[in-house]
Amino acid sequence: MLRTPAHTMLDCAALSSPGRVRDHNEDAMLDCPALGLWAIADGMGGHQRGEVASALALQKLQEEVAQGEELGDAIHTANQAILQAADGEGMGTTLVAAQFDGALYRIAWVGDSRAYRVSANAIEALSHDHSWVQAMIDAGQLDADAARNHPRRNVIFQCLGREESLEVGEASGTLQPDEVLLLCSDGLSGELTDAQIHEQCVTAVSLEDMVVQLVHRANEAGGRDNISCIVLGLAMPPPPSESRPRRLLDKLLKPLKQ
Repeated sequence: MLRTPAHTMLDCAALSSPGRVRDHNEDAMLDCPALGLWAIADGMGGHQRGEVASALALQKLQEEVAQGEELGDAIHTANQAILQAADGEGMGTTLVAAQFDGALYRIAWVGDSRAYRVSANAIEALSHDHSWVQAMIDAGQLDADAARNHPRRNVIFQCLGREESLEVGEASGTLQPDEVLLLCSDGLSGELTDAQIHEQCVTAVSLEDMVVQLVHRANEAGGRDNISCIVLGLAMPPPPSESRPRRLLDKLLKPLKQ
């Protein structure tokens, strides 16, 4: 079990946009350094019910983690809360969450919101979509390029608020000083390839610039859905001669500047 210490020191930047097509934003983001907890929920449902589902999921997630519940168990509890709130009306949400204890992290997800680990030289998907196209890719019946424009690309098998039974994906690892952890809704990953996401990350000059450029490029690519992203990196201690912490990106981008 990961502890939830106050000494978790991470640099963080986050940004959300409704995109260029939707008239409102059903994504919700959680930024809770005191618990070492960050998350994105992508709501679904008519008459703004998606907004209710995503907000409720993150509220319940935070409450349960604060009470010492494991990350995956907290997501199951959030699922029950949404089912009760829906009262027979259709609403749901995907979710991706990261919990840190120092450099150690645990991620958990449901649906097609994603977590990536990004370094100067590579991008790695830590999550695995609960989606129809991902199942076809896994079965060797569809390649990644074809999946991006497939008519069923938005069909997901798992979300909070659909049914009592819920499959929560989980993974864990250690974040290195020259890496960032990226959480995002499918409004980002649906518009940009992994290679394009990586390019925007490594050419950014700060974590704040990174989220701005990611959202901007996803909007330029079409912005057909709400777009949300959170980037997290280990806070670098300030050198004796500097009063402000050195940015993670200084180290992340060093190989590109030589």
